[in-house]
Amino acid sequence: MPRYRDDPPAIRVYTVCDESRYLIVRNVPALGCGEELLKLFSTYGDIEECKPMDAEECEAFTDVYWIKFRLVSNARFAKRKLDEYVFIGNPLKVSYAPHFETLSDTKEKLECRRNEVLARLNSGRSKGSAVRNWSSWNEESLEASPSQASLPQGVNIGQRNNGKRELISHVNNSPIARVSSDKDYFQSQSMNQTVMSVRDKLNKIQSSGDPLQHGFVSKKPRLDKRRRI
Repeated sequence: MPRYRDDPPAIRVYTVCDESRYLIVRNVPALGCGEELLKLFSTYGDIEECKPMDAEECEAFTDVYWIKFRLVSNARFAKRKLDEYVFIGNPLKVSYAPHFETLSDTKEKLECRRNEVLARLNSGRSKGSAVRNWSSWNEESLEASPSQASLPQGVNIGQRNNGKRELISHVNNSPIARVSSDKDYFQSQSMNQTVMSVRDKLNKIQSSGDPLQHGFVSKKPRLDKRRRI
């Protein structure tokens, strides 16, 4: 299947001086379709004026239109989307027309571009500061544990570590406090009876030392040495 276009696409970088809210649309079919063209371009922004350029040179059976957008950003968006767009069988050729700008138009365009660049820089700085604050907070939280944060500032890291080890050894070596079995801990009498019965069984197991005598081990002894699957 043959390609639609054999020539490679042209690549051009546009600066703020090349861009404009004025557009020239070429290769429009000469069928009196100015209203349809206006509706197509108006979907990308407000248009102040749209008229054919009869004095402009063009190919046979085609027209050239001059379009004036209200904002430069809308004209930029329309050019990016509608350049090479097939309109009634013909691919449109959209280009900027900065030579139609007045002094006020150029001043407004440069001021708008300046505000856009400042807004992007400010947003980037705010995101970067938020990331730096978050990373610094994580580093501080990892470096200082709650036990270390409660110690005085004059104590060095070695003293903090020694104090931490002494605290852990004290907790590990401390005796386990046992609760009296005669005390009732629940308001319900049935719960207290259940607790008392469980304690009695545990005392019998501890005193005898053989849990098989009291029936607390449900595992049956093997009759042979065959492996169960």
